[in-house]
Order: sequence, then structure tokens, then C-alpha cells
Amino acid sequence: MTDLALRGATYTLVADPFLNSPANCAVYEPDGCILIQDGVISDIGAYADLRHKLPADIELRRYPKAILMPGFVDAHIHYPQVEIIGSYGTQLLAWLNKYTFPAEARFIDPDHARRIADFFIAELLRNGTTSASAFCTSAPGSVDAIFEAARRRNMLILAGKMMMDSHAPANLVDTAQSSYDDSKALIERWRQRGRCLYTVTPRFALTSSPQQLEMAGALMREYDDVRLQSHISENRAEVARAAELYPQRQHYTDIYEHYGLLNERAIYGHGIHLSEDELRRFHQTGAKIAHCPSSNFFIGSGLFDIAKTKDAARPVTVGLGTDVGGGTSFSMLQTMSEAYKMAQLRGISLTATQSYYLATLGSAEALGLEDQVGSLQAGCAADIIALDPRATPLLELRADAAETLDELLFALMICGDDRAIAATYVAGELVYERDASN
Repeated sequence: MTDLALRGATYTLVADPFLNSPANCAVYEPDGCILIQDGVISDIGAYADLRHKLPADIELRRYPKAILMPGFVDAHIHYPQVEIIGSYGTQLLAWLNKYTFPAEARFIDPDHARRIADFFIAELLRNGTTSASAFCTSAPGSVDAIFEAARRRNMLILAGKMMMDSHAPANLVDTAQSSYDDSKALIERWRQRGRCLYTVTPRFALTSSPQQLEMAGALMREYDDVRLQSHISENRAEVARAAELYPQRQHYTDIYEHYGLLNERAIYGHGIHLSEDELRRFHQTGAKIAHCPSSNFFIGSGLFDIAKTKDAARPVTVGLGTDVGGGTSFSMLQTMSEAYKMAQLRGISLTATQSYYLATLGSAEALGLEDQVGSLQAGCAADIIALDPRATPLLELRADAAETLDELLFALMICGDDRAIAATYVAGELVYERDASN
């Protein structure tokens, strides 16, 4: 039996607009209806076509001024770095030492980890993000904290203990063996519990020894249901340092591939400075990239070339990440805006269809979850947001001037932020309502 129905305009991506005709990639219904049963979308379509399926006593929630969309999927975010968002100065390697490592060291305290995890999850939901791939710290308790916070809301979260045994502060490093043991214990504790998905998480090649990368590869071979997340080619100094530490490898990507960490279950943050050969290896192995434009601008890492990365001759799957705290906002609308600006500097104008794809279905595909989240289709989780295109006086003025849906959606992603999220549903449950919280 249907538990709940939502009525309003509906918009969802169904294919990759970088590789297909945009006209065939999005489905819009001006008066749509979403039927939800046991936390899953059971049907979706025009209200006129579905109203006969509604039981007389069904709860029908109307959103006449909003657009119902799949919840945003954040492909790359650091929950322990929330407290350092907006910190002044420095580029990547100095940023880690000055801000990131001291912040992460505090997560040895379970109470601190729980407090930040609760704040982090609440902030995601307030911004319309219903799924995220989150980096933790080297403290196993940081993983427990984020999974516990997500599980209380039945939220899909990917997370894993940071594996880091080299070139980092003594109060943060583990060992190759302890990182394997801790990760294995966490996998056994959390796999198949709610919607928690474990992700093997070496920070990057600069802070992992060859032995630790071997251990990460071993975990991937032992558990075919875990993912892997890390970083690659965010900063030119980082790329040079990776070459110094692994001189026997052909390039940065070859380091990860050598240890069995480049495959269809792996996603790497940034990838700004990848060579053509490296992009070809990503395509051939099925490895994915998380594009984090806000962070790339703020830390001065470089300009990601999305057209080159999505080249139809050897396309690489790309998702969108906020990368907080290097990134400056939890809002995926703001992150789409930054991605547009970055593409402009590369001579490319991203369309609204391409942008919303990156933030929803594209990120879901990058995380191997397109059959579960990122799209409003029967069988997917009822992770849904109500997006208000008139949330502020400026947005209202702009919406009135918009002549097409694409123009409206584009203006919303450029001028919108968390205030545009009228409601957030996770597995069919209302977990955030903007007007109720004011």
C-alpha cells in the first residue's frame, strides 16, 4: 500500500547530458506526483495519470510552488573539517599542516566526533543533500560517529577510516597493519547495517607507504561490496611530491593502479592535473572523479577541465563534491555555480541540465549508486527535495523573468543556496522543513 504521495512539479535526470542529447536526459512534469511505499518510490508521473492509484486515506502533500527533485548526492566531503571551513590562506600541502591535521586530531575524543557528526548530517539535510561520500579521520571512532548519526535518519552515507601512516603528525598516523585491522573491523561492524556503506580511504599516496596501499588493495579484494575513495592530482606540488615518493611508477595514477586501487568501485577527488594517459586509464578501469570546484578555487589548486575529462572518445564518470572544509559551502546549488564559473574559465558553458546531472545522477553514478539514489524513478529510494525557485526576493524577481525551465533552473543554481531548500525527505520521511525551523 502507498504510504505517502507528493504532488508538485517534478524534475529528474535519466541519462548523462555530456554524452547524450540533453533533450533526452531530463524528465519534467509540471503537475507531477510521486508515490512512496516503504521508503521507496513506487510510481511517478503526471498527477492526472496517477490520482486514480491514490487510496482515499492517503496522505497527499502538495508543493505547488516548488520543484520536486532527487536529493543531491555529494561525491566528496570531509566531515571532520567542518570547523575549519573558511580558514584563511595557504595552498593544499600547507593547508593540511596548518588547519586540517590539527582539526582531525580532535576526533580521538568520541564526544567531539559525535557532536560534529550530528552537526554535519543536519547541515547536509538543510542543504538538500541526502547522500554523501564522507572522509573521516584515522580514529576509528570517527567512522562510528558518522554512521551512527546517518543511521538515525536512515540516510545513505559512504564513509571510511582515513589510512595514513606516513608524512603526517604522530598523533594522526597509523601503521599499515593497524589501518588494515581497524578498517576490517569497521567493515565487519557496519556492512549491511541500514544504508551505511563502507569506503576504504587512504588519504592519498603522499601519506601512505607502499605497504599501506597494499593493505588497501587487500581490503578491496576481500570485500566486493566496499568502495574506495582518495585524492589525486589536486595540486601541482602534490603531483611532484608523489613522483618523488614513488619514482618507479609512471605517473600518479599508476601508483594507485599498481596497488589494485583503480577500478569501477574507486572515486578520486579533484583530478585537475591528470594527463591524457591518466584519463585514459580512468576510462579503461572504470574509476571515477569527484569534481570539487569551490575547494579548487579557494585553495588555488587549478581549473578542472570537465570537457576534456568527459571526452566522448574515452569519457570518465564525474560526480560533484563540496569538499568541505577546503570547499566553502555545503550547498550543492552553490557548488554547481562554482563549477559553471570554472568551466567558463576553460571556455565551456555548462548547461543547467549538465549541472543538475552532476549534482544528482552523475554523483550517484560516480559512487556506483545510480540504481538507488540520484533519480526520481520507481525502485529508487524516496530521497527527495522540494526546491523553491522563489525562496528569496532576488530569486522571485529572477523567476518571474525566466522564460523557460532551463533558464529558471540555471538562475536558481547561480543565485540560490540553502534557503531554496523548502523540504528534504530521506527514504520517504520528512527530515527537514525550512519554514518549520524558522
